[in-house]
Amino acid sequence: MNRRENGMTRRRFLTYTLGGTGAFLASVTLYPMVRFALDPLAQAEVESAFVDVGPVDQFNETYKLVQFFVKRKDGWYMPEKGLKMAAWVRRSASGDILALSPICKHVGCTVKWEGHPRFKNEFFCPCHFGRYDENGVNIPGTPPRAPLDRYETKVKNGRLFLGRVVPRRG
Repeated sequence: MNRRENGMTRRRFLTYTLGGTGAFLASVTLYPMVRFALDPLAQAEVESAFVDVGPVDQFNETYKLVQFFVKRKDGWYMPEKGLKMAAWVRRSASGDILALSPICKHVGCTVKWEGHPRFKNEFFCPCHFGRYDENGVNIPGTPPRAPLDRYETKVKNGRLFLGRVVPRRG
């Protein structure tokens, strides 16, 4: 067998060719997966700061369920109208606004104000009989371990605006 010192052997040629082909195929396969996983992190979050939910006069001491849309990109999906959200809103006699998230802190079901005939002036979760008092604080002895989250609120020109959800700890 005659080897050339400065030339390329058949073995070295096959090693480089197969290694280069393998690296190319790996990069072609992995690039879309890495891009898919990291793309939401590279995108700026699009979310409107505060959303108009109506005149302040329509709210009183009884909770009212308000539904609204928030411009938010959810991973790779951006709904045309925005993400549908909801809040239980009331205005106290002194004029203070309380806006609570309707999402139960136990397993994420939707709570209802006076949702059970036995529990007046309470939020009730039908999934596992979770209960919250009128301020959204979980009642001891029921499944939820934390109070309902609150929305930031702002009143401007007689209209109520809801902002981001502020988590509350139990």
